[in-house]
Amino acid sequence: MTQAPTPSADTVRRLVRSLLKDAGGGKAGARGTEGRGGAATARGADPDVRPAGPDVRPAGESPSAATWWVGSRHVLRLAPDREATLRQRRELRLRDLVRPHLPMTVPVSVAAGEWAPGLSYTLDTKVPGGSGERHDVSAVGEADLAALLTGLREVPVRQAETLGVPRAAPRSLEALRRAAARAAQRLAEADELDAAGLDRLTAPAAAQLAAQPGSAVLTHHALTGAHLVVSADGRVRGVLGWGGAVVGDPAEDIAGLAAAVGSPAAVRAATLAGYGARPCLRGLWLARCDTLIHLAEAPTPKDTTARRTRLRRAWEPILLERVTDLGSPEDVP
Repeated sequence: MTQAPTPSADTVRRLVRSLLKDAGGGKAGARGTEGRGGAATARGADPDVRPAGPDVRPAGESPSAATWWVGSRHVLRLAPDREATLRQRRELRLRDLVRPHLPMTVPVSVAAGEWAPGLSYTLDTKVPGGSGERHDVSAVGEADLAALLTGLREVPVRQAETLGVPRAAPRSLEALRRAAARAAQRLAEADELDAAGLDRLTAPAAAQLAAQPGSAVLTHHALTGAHLVVSADGRVRGVLGWGGAVVGDPAEDIAGLAAAVGSPAAVRAATLAGYGARPCLRGLWLARCDTLIHLAEAPTPKDTTARRTRLRRAWEPILLERVTDLGSPEDVP
């Protein structure tokens, strides 16, 4: 297997310079399209990007980062391998499909092509706002999240699958409960956690919260705080990271929101979107089990801090679980 090149500032700068050159001689307003040999056209140039020396910097801490800021208005994402290339090309098509169904911004690709043989890139417009990991979502922002969940449910599943979006079977909450119990035991032995609340998710309760047949919808499947763009007033202005989208269990997105913005906000948003108690509680417990397991697996103190924050948010109490009896099937709509 050929070793993929390591992205560097020089690699990115040369690529951006070629895009600007193509944009200067191309038709204004044309959408970026992949061409033979990696050539592409771009809609326009970022005023912060100078042809003599594009302003580029890694978006992450790794010196071989695959995501780069280009000026102040664009972000360049380089697929590191063939599998990522397939996901990225599917993501570009999927974003066009979901955009009409959502009230918030979905990134737009202004240029796309290959940055190395067989490896794709996309130059996207930067969505104004901050990370959901740093900004709290307001009450109006919860309505934005409800609109997001509603819009995803309205995307035609058949069209998404035609684009190559895979189906994912619902996870077993019972298997996850057992794994979370083992993780909680390890954390308790290290005096890192008192997870007595996990006792509320009994085996019968997990069975009651199994995913219902025929409930599959398009799910983002990675609704982390890093993928939510939140403005200073708490509105959700954009959603990033569509490469992992699947057709599957809507409770997975509720779970993602529970860890990202807190269980009460996630459940309120899901309820506004028309989801009943069963998917809401299923999403809640998916998030709680996931965050326990992830905390037990944290490799560094920095990862531990971030994962503790997600666990704390997922374990915030909600009224719905206090008024719902998971021991009786008829009590869970």
